[in-house]
Amino acid sequence: MSETFGQRLSAALDLHGALCVGIDPHAALLSAWGLDATAEGAREFGLRTVEAAHGRVGVVKPQVAFYERYGSRGFAALEDVMAAARDAGLLVIADAKRGDIGTTMEGYAHAWLAPGSPLEADAVTLSPYLGADSLREALALAVHHGKGAFVLTATSNPEARALQSAIVDDALAVGDREHVAARVAHDVNQANIGAPGALGPVGVVVGATVDRSAFGLGDVALAGMPILAPGFGAQGAAPADLRRLFGYVASAVVANESRSILAVGPDRLAARIDERAALYRESLHG
Repeated sequence: MSETFGQRLSAALDLHGALCVGIDPHAALLSAWGLDATAEGAREFGLRTVEAAHGRVGVVKPQVAFYERYGSRGFAALEDVMAAARDAGLLVIADAKRGDIGTTMEGYAHAWLAPGSPLEADAVTLSPYLGADSLREALALAVHHGKGAFVLTATSNPEARALQSAIVDDALAVGDREHVAARVAHDVNQANIGAPGALGPVGVVVGATVDRSAFGLGDVALAGMPILAPGFGAQGAAPADLRRLFGYVASAVVANESRSILAVGPDRLAARIDERAALYRESLHG
């Protein structure tokens, strides 16, 4: 049996540490890099980032929106960037935040997770807020093909707090009180049952700038799941905070940084990645 996404991710984190380099070619960064705000500019931006990340981190995360804005040429550029990253041995998380029901969700799952798809990634971000059960087929497909998924759970944007920290009041609630985010984590973790290794293939997105306890996401709720954590770098959380923020589950965190790395420009990019990666390793291992 081939390795699961969780096993491959665990190996990448052990080898390279927690840092995940975001690939976010928004217009201001393209201009700062001397590139045009076009699909071709976004493609060049992504390929340069992949080249700098190769051998320095284990994971990259292209933000799909910054390619999708250019239509079919943008998607073609994204295909090239993701293929180059996977050819370089990097795990690719497509930050697409897809979420729908029935055959529509199945279509999204095949687009991002089916082997041989033009947009094939190693994992994709998914939104559960049409009901976590709406993701069932997508998660099953991910597990079947050795892929992964990161389900939005407690995100770093302040406007999400009211929904994600709300209390579930039904017969399925665990104990007297259960937050929506905790219910999502519990529900999607069912896809990890029986998976080999320390980490399952299905994980959650938990912002590094949120108070996990306010969402019911203690260490027990997150145990065994990979955790994609935006909010490091430009959004305020520092690599030194990793152990404090995530405690027992810190070794499962994929710590995403984008602007704080990309803003230095292409000439200093590799050195910046080395600097930030070292800080995460120091935070975990001293």
